[in-house]
Amino acid sequence: MPASHLPDRALIAISGADAQTFLHNLITTDVEAIAPKEAAPGALLTPQGKLFFDFLIWRHEDHFLLETDESQADGLLKRLTLYKLRAKVDIKRLDDEGVTVFWNDDLPADGIRDLRFAAAGLDLVRKPGRHAGADGDAYDGLRIAAGIVVSGRDFSLEDAFPHDVMLDLTRGVSFKKGCYVGQEVVSRMHHRKSARKRPVIVTAQGTLPATGTPLTAAGKPIGTLGSVSGNAGLAIVRVDRAGEAMAAQLPVLAGDLPVTLRLPDWSGLAFPTASEDA
Repeated sequence: MPASHLPDRALIAISGADAQTFLHNLITTDVEAIAPKEAAPGALLTPQGKLFFDFLIWRHEDHFLLETDESQADGLLKRLTLYKLRAKVDIKRLDDEGVTVFWNDDLPADGIRDLRFAAAGLDLVRKPGRHAGADGDAYDGLRIAAGIVVSGRDFSLEDAFPHDVMLDLTRGVSFKKGCYVGQEVVSRMHHRKSARKRPVIVTAQGTLPATGTPLTAAGKPIGTLGSVSGNAGLAIVRVDRAGEAMAAQLPVLAGDLPVTLRLPDWSGLAFPTASEDA
C-alpha cells in the first residue's frame, strides 16, 4: 500500500446547524450529494467565475472538512467567515499535521475516497495527519500520470476557471443547483461549450525543463509547464491552438524541447483541429 505524507495541506472544519446549507449555497460543489467517506473537489469563485480558493470537501462526523493548500488556509478561513453573516455555523482551522494519502490495495477503512482520482479510475484515499510508512515523492508521479492538476504548481488562483482544471468532470462543480458566487459565468461557459483551456499530460524523450517553462505550438504560446517528474509533467493549455498545430503536424515545444501532449484518457476529451482565433 503506497502512501505519501503531504505536509503542505491544511484543514478547516465547518460545523453547526446551517453548515450544509451555508456551503451548498456558496461553493461550486453539490454539497448535498456528497456521500460519507468521499472527498469532492470544489472551489469558492470570484464574481467573474474564476477560482478564488480551491479545496477538497468531505463529511466528518457531524460537520464538514475542507482540505486546502497551507498557503490558502488563512485566506479561505477569513473569506468563509466574511460570508457567514447570521448563519448558524462555526468555522475553525484544525492543527492536524498535513494529510496522508494511500492508494492501490489494502486501503485504510477510515480513509476518505478522493473523487478526482476515482474519475481517473484510481483508488486513493486521504487521512488527516502524518501516518507511518508514508514517503513524500511517489504521490506527484501518480498525480501527473492521472492528469490531476493542483493550484500553486500547475495553475494560479484567480487565473483559471473551473473547466480549466476539470472540476466539471470530477464532481467539483454543479450545473443543477441554485446560485453560488460566480455561477452565471461558469454555467454560461458550460452550456456554450466555450472552455478553451484544459489540463494535459506532457511527455518528452528526455528530462522536461523546469516548472514555469513556456509551451508553444506552431510558434504560438499555449500554456506553461506545471508539475514535472522526469520526462512527464502537467500543463494547462489552449487546446484549440494545440490541436490545430498537432493536426498540421507542427511541433509543440517546452522551451526548445519537443514534447507530446495528451488529454487524460478518463476525461473523454479530444483536441479540436482548428483554433478559435487567427
